[in-house]
Amino acid sequence: MVRKVKTSTISGGVQRGEPTDVQEAKPGVMADKRRFLCGVVEGFYGRPWTMEQRKELFRRMKRWGLNTYMYAPKDDSKHRVFWREMYSVEEADQLMALVSAAREHEIEFVYAISPGLDMSFSNPKEVATLKRKLEQVAQFGCHGFALLYDDIEQNMCPADKEVFSSFAYAQVSVTNEVFQHLGEPSTFLFCPTEYCGSLSFPSVIQSPYLQTVGEKLLPGIDVLWTGPKVVSKEVSLESIEEVSKMIKRRPVIWDNIHANDYDQKRLFLGPFKGRSTELIPRLGGVLTNPNCEFEANYVAIHTLATWYRSNMHGVRKDAVLESEDSAVAVQIKLENEGSDEELETDFLYSPRAALRLALTDWLQDFGLRPAAAAVIAPRSGSQVAITPRLSVSGPRAPSETFNTTVYTHPITSINSSSPGSSTSRDEEPMETASFKVGDAVAEQDGVRAVEGPKPMDTDRENSIDRISRNVTQQSRVPSERVDLLHPSIERLPKENEPDVEKDENDNADVDVDDGEGSGLELSKDIALDQRQVHSGFAPMQTDDGLETHPNCVIEPVTMEDLGLLADLFYLPYEHGPRAVQLLRNFHWLKVNSGSVGVSKDDDESISAQVEEWRTRAALFDQLSCRVTQMFTRLSNIANRRILYDLYPYIWDIKSIISLVKSFVKWLDGRVQSEVYCSDAGSDSAPCCREKDPSQFLTGDQEPWVFRGGLAGEFQRMLPIDGANDLFFQPPPLPPSAKVYTIRPYLNTDESGVYRVCRETYADGMDASPLVPEKPDLIGDWMVGGLITLSPDYCFVLEDEYGICGYALGAVHAMEFNCRFASSWLPTMQDKYRRPDTAEKLSLSLELMLNFHSEPPVLPAALTSHFPSLVRLDIHSRVNDPSVAKSMLGCLLSSLKANGSQGVFCEVKLLDKRSLDFYARLGFVEAPKMDGLPKDLIFLCRPI
Repeated sequence: MVRKVKTSTISGGVQRGEPTDVQEAKPGVMADKRRFLCGVVEGFYGRPWTMEQRKELFRRMKRWGLNTYMYAPKDDSKHRVFWREMYSVEEADQLMALVSAAREHEIEFVYAISPGLDMSFSNPKEVATLKRKLEQVAQFGCHGFALLYDDIEQNMCPADKEVFSSFAYAQVSVTNEVFQHLGEPSTFLFCPTEYCGSLSFPSVIQSPYLQTVGEKLLPGIDVLWTGPKVVSKEVSLESIEEVSKMIKRRPVIWDNIHANDYDQKRLFLGPFKGRSTELIPRLGGVLTNPNCEFEANYVAIHTLATWYRSNMHGVRKDAVLESEDSAVAVQIKLENEGSDEELETDFLYSPRAALRLALTDWLQDFGLRPAAAAVIAPRSGSQVAITPRLSVSGPRAPSETFNTTVYTHPITSINSSSPGSSTSRDEEPMETASFKVGDAVAEQDGVRAVEGPKPMDTDRENSIDRISRNVTQQSRVPSERVDLLHPSIERLPKENEPDVEKDENDNADVDVDDGEGSGLELSKDIALDQRQVHSGFAPMQTDDGLETHPNCVIEPVTMEDLGLLADLFYLPYEHGPRAVQLLRNFHWLKVNSGSVGVSKDDDESISAQVEEWRTRAALFDQLSCRVTQMFTRLSNIANRRILYDLYPYIWDIKSIISLVKSFVKWLDGRVQSEVYCSDAGSDSAPCCREKDPSQFLTGDQEPWVFRGGLAGEFQRMLPIDGANDLFFQPPPLPPSAKVYTIRPYLNTDESGVYRVCRETYADGMDASPLVPEKPDLIGDWMVGGLITLSPDYCFVLEDEYGICGYALGAVHAMEFNCRFASSWLPTMQDKYRRPDTAEKLSLSLELMLNFHSEPPVLPAALTSHFPSLVRLDIHSRVNDPSVAKSMLGCLLSSLKANGSQGVFCEVKLLDKRSLDFYARLGFVEAPKMDGLPKDLIFLCRPI
């Protein structure tokens, strides 16, 4: 109902409304005929979406039956920071075109402004400026507005305190005045500073702020609310009835369930969940504030639309059931038969069923290429949140084959234009802030190409945000490469390829085993060495069990891939079933690794415990390989818009799961049980913790308290959980589907390790010409002792051509040096004669002389803090700077699991390449100590 308003003159002659009390709305009862607002709010912190992305959003919303879009990007400077500034002519044209596009698709455009950071509510000029700004927007054809006072301090300036009795009254007074000035538009929203239960002081039902809002805010103004928390796991009927009673109207939910702007490693691809459809008649609307990455929001918005349609008329009780074919579901369907025609669109809402529908529709977009004239939009990356806010924002022969390398060509942009070329106005975000492009580029034949990362650049900040601006280099893919997703291309025939549809563990359905059971049955594709490709080339192993060649056709994305993707990036308080399975299996394998430790007998009569451990390890390896397969397929999709938004996340999860998989392989028979698991459950235990890895996903705390999502949980479960620098691995630029394998060293790897050592010895260059007659000499001196005397702490890096890197270590350097001097040096002295020191020493002679010299004695001051020795190197053909961190992560995890607290390495004084390499990996120079060689520098790093 419309109420009368008395006016009084306040300082400066500005009139302020003194509203009378508002009649309380009955929860669940329609107070008026205004429609339910259901749609999207672009309200996150981070790079706003482009105009073209918003227009695509309108097309999708119309198709799915949604009706409202709110423009509220926090990083549009004229929305928040510089709210007083009017839009320029160019900006006005863009905004006018956007409003027109929304109207064309029957979407209500709501313009929101956030003046609360620095507004003086009692200053008439400030209020006049706000009115003038909204009048300008109204001239663009916009008829819906919102005033947002979220994420600000509840402090009034002295002038405001003289006029208003409270902060809430100041906001309500200005809001009422603006609302009336604009002619009381049918859609006008107000976001309070206390916009959720956790921010209401002292509580929702006792909050003076909410009481003032309810009593003084005009009834034609809707109030935004996020639920019990900023990011609410569930929004219950009771909580909505509670807040409705306080604000005397039905709230409009600003839903942050899919918002990811508070954590750069999280993406949410799970279904709209935790909100009963019984809420619909008790709400004024639901606006989802989704992921920063536009293309990643298909599932979030699609499932919201499914939820809304399930009870869009608000007349049937919600029943979230496990199966649509259950007796209750059938009964509900029977009850609806023969009823009013309007009820035909209602159906039972199930989050998993809604997810399945969304993924099925989304799958079709992965094979689409952008229009030739379209420009690939930059990824709308999230920004780091500083404070909570509304827009959250001796080696043993293994029983299995463990080669798991996947290779395809690097990805290049499709139909991308030069960053220097002009682009359509529609494809720029409606903002005035500029964005810095930091990568160096080179210009070739009129096309600017990204300067590729060097293999030793382990921490190059090649942000994926710059992909579409810089990824314009000419294709390195051979012209004969076939279109991976072209419907006319047939897959190359494979021998003995199993039927995926018949594989019980490869169901196309999204619903899978949630990991509750033991899950000890191995699927058919655990045998990784039987399938080959008829391509005329020598086959090679891949993580998904398929042997392929760089020139073979990679299969397109499947529903299985999208289902796994959604499970890995599910919801803020919940992982998908297969993500839970991965976590629980790794936790179990780690806690029970003592059953296969070095202290256990490993004879033919293997114990039941060992058999169970290795069976679970094989299952974990199998599911990890599926993650890599998913990554490879997604990296080859034709739709680069989707790729650029997803790639940083799939790259990150692939990297951490690959590291964990390598660590699990190392655990088999190499862990010292008495060190690793003797204190299981103790806070002082280095690695074992008898705790549920998903214990924090309860909804009791905001999700930014535990950062990193699934990748963060795996990091916390590794022995080196505190080594954050090793887990910061920016994705390659341009995106690549190439995957390297890190695995424990085997006896058969010696020649490969020696070759890498020889070909990187001369400042990263091949030193083979310097030792033509003794090709093993460099390897014998640099790495031979470690792989012979300490093979359990050695890892190798592989690509499709073979070994291309290594990470070697000795857990007790003092003990290793003694064994090196007593066993390895005598063997090498017999192999290489002592050279005549009178003659001029070549590289060969210099290395040979080292074998006949006394090894340096390590000071106790060094080894007491850094007891372990390490040595790493990577071949120059490796173009992924992140693999060095992954190799070091595997090595440090194995060393710490067996008691080490620090590592050191020896580098020649003049070897600048190695000094820089180790420095990028977090090593620092050890203090000068007596007894250390003058020509060596000792670098150390705590674990």
